[in-house]
Amino acid sequence: MPHIIVKAFPGRTDEQKARLAEAVARSVIDIFGSSDSSISVAFEDVPQERWKEAVYDKDIAGGSVQLVKAPGYTM
Repeated sequence: MPHIIVKAFPGRTDEQKARLAEAVARSVIDIFGSSDSSISVAFEDVPQERWKEAVYDKDIAGGSVQLVKAPGYTM
C-alpha cells in the first residue's frame, strides 16, 4: 500500500512516467512513512475525447468523497 493511479492524456514518454512515479513514491515515503517496496504507481492514458466521460464525470464531478484535490476547471 498504497497503489496510485495517474490518469492523463496520452503522449507522456516512458521517461516522464518513470520520473513522476519516482517523485510520487518519494512523497508517499516522506508523508505516509511507507516503504518503497510497498508502493506501486500505474498510468492510464485517456484520450482527450474520452476525458469527460471516462474521468471527469466519473471521478471528479460525481461528488466522490474520495476526491482530495479538485481541478480548477469544469466541463
